[in-house]
Amino acid sequence: MKVISIKIPEAMHQDMRRLEGINWSEEIRQAIEKKLRSDKMKKACKIQDHLRSKASGKWSGVKEIRKWRDSNMKNVNMKK
Repeated sequence: MKVISIKIPEAMHQDMRRLEGINWSEEIRQAIEKKLRSDKMKKACKIQDHLRSKASGKWSGVKEIRKWRDSNMKNVNMKK
């Protein structure tokens, strides 16, 4: 694991010392992880929006599902 250092105001440090039983390293680690996950989600959304903007808009998921269901029903009825 890597070690990083941060500088905080003296007043904040005093407030942190008053709160006993808190693992500040873990609290900071979790805050960083949360920020990183949020950033990854934002990037993924941008990519998804970009891909969606390139699509023709003519494709319909509902119509595609209906087409496959109808074709499967025809196959089932033909086997009877």
